[in-house]
Amino acid sequence: MMSGAARGVAAMVAACTIWGLSPMYYKMLSHVPAMEVLSHRMIWSLAFFGVVLAAQGRLREVTRSMNTSRSFGLVAVASLMIAANWALFIWSVQTGRTTQTSLGYYIYPLVAVVIGRLVFGERLGAVQWTAVCLATVAVMVLTLGLGTAPWIALILALTFGLYGMIKKQLDVGPVVSVTAEVLLLVPVAGFILLQTYHNTGTVFGEDMRTMALLIFAGPITAVPLILFSFAARRLAMTTIGLLQYINPTLQFACAVFVFSEPFGQWHLVAFVLIWTALAFYSVSALRQDSARRRAVRAAAASGTVL
Repeated sequence: MMSGAARGVAAMVAACTIWGLSPMYYKMLSHVPAMEVLSHRMIWSLAFFGVVLAAQGRLREVTRSMNTSRSFGLVAVASLMIAANWALFIWSVQTGRTTQTSLGYYIYPLVAVVIGRLVFGERLGAVQWTAVCLATVAVMVLTLGLGTAPWIALILALTFGLYGMIKKQLDVGPVVSVTAEVLLLVPVAGFILLQTYHNTGTVFGEDMRTMALLIFAGPITAVPLILFSFAARRLAMTTIGLLQYINPTLQFACAVFVFSEPFGQWHLVAFVLIWTALAFYSVSALRQDSARRRAVRAAAASGTVL
């Protein structure tokens, strides 16, 4: 039998693998407008989450997660952030910009560090500041080399960073909170599909393959989140943070080796800088986690002696 930690690692690896390979799924829907794909992703995600929570007897937690004006406001803003992130990700994959999406999710941990410093007053060490500076240099290199800033990567990292900041202030689990978010977004999704039907006609129902792919947007969104929630209860945050790099690494592999997207010398320099920054960040996180464990053991030993 696997230990709890081993099951947590397996769940986290599975979640990040699904996320990392998801560009291949959305690439198969390139013939469907991104907003239509997004709308189906919201609707079928809500259906899937609803079934899961109903089976667990937890549907009431969704309404309770928005029972105050503050919590409703936080869920509403979180829903806007994740909708923007999902929409840009789908459009980027469909239009041959998966390299930028992988860069965005590589940058995200460093954006989260900056948000932690600016919003929550978290202190940053010299190594963490070095990582942030290297990431900044990487963005500048791409901007100067390609003649334009990597806006897709920056917006994906920022929206996901802000999404994480808001989720940090919600007192509910990830599955319940995402269900609440898509619940608020579904009316918008319905409106988009209705307008699409009246203006150009919807592709849903035209062929079985496309219809199945659109419906499967629900499970492909929900399953990795459920796996992530399972892993988060069993693993240290440092372990989760390091394993999350599987996601952008697989996205990068999809972009370069499967989709054959352009990857020139400026991309190489920028990615090497980002990978170096993440190495610094990871070493710093591991050291902090080790110091925290030593402090806990020392406190426990002191309590035993007393």
